[in-house]
Amino acid sequence: MSDAVMEAVDVHKRFGRLEVLKGISLEVPKGETLCIIGPSGSGKTTFIRCINHLEKINSGRITVNGHLIGYRESNGKLKEDTEKNIAQQRTQIGMVFQRFNLFPHKTALENVTEAPERVLGAPAEQAKEEGLRLLTRVGLADKCETYPGKLSGGQQQRVAIARALAMKPALMLFDEPTSALDPEVTGEVLDVMEELAREGMTMIVVTHEMGFARKAADRVVMMDDGTIIEEGTPEHFFQAPEQERTKQFLSKIL
Repeated sequence: MSDAVMEAVDVHKRFGRLEVLKGISLEVPKGETLCIIGPSGSGKTTFIRCINHLEKINSGRITVNGHLIGYRESNGKLKEDTEKNIAQQRTQIGMVFQRFNLFPHKTALENVTEAPERVLGAPAEQAKEEGLRLLTRVGLADKCETYPGKLSGGQQQRVAIARALAMKPALMLFDEPTSALDPEVTGEVLDVMEELAREGMTMIVVTHEMGFARKAADRVVMMDDGTIIEEGTPEHFFQAPEQERTKQFLSKIL
């Protein structure tokens, strides 16, 4: 039995005739921060969306904590699971998107407590206490009664992180969480993510922020044209990448 929190085996994904993922295999052990880098269109976002079944895969398998995501096995074949089971599986996976997707009519605290109360059945008082602790953790204790429209992009993204953490997920997914932010607030989001990495949260981060990858990642994976072309430690990537394509990509963004 693998000790991987997330395991992808030979994952393929097509949109019509376009093959976007061409056999991705990857394991992420507990406590690892994995950064996925690569050019636009390389399949990074599609892959991370497949992990929590926001995109359906065409073949292969993805497991989180040893459980198949989105499918169940029947006579050796995979069949799509029920909506109820998929929703249950997703409670194990926190996802932070490029756009914050907060409920505009709810305060920061209400955004954080919504899912624990509704999905996990947490008592309101307990959810509120935990929500305040999480908002404090992301540096927003003073904004708990503020509505998203009155928060900066960086503050909204930190609320989104607190909201994902409120479900106590086994795995956190970040899809370019700073790409929609102004440069001056990017740092406050990356600081929270670095703190999570230090605390041992298992994270998969699709990012163009090479400073973050260098500092917080345990391992970096380079994707290009739907495949993983290189992986290694940040030291390996930023000092001695092996693939010509990796060198080319890094030379353009560093």
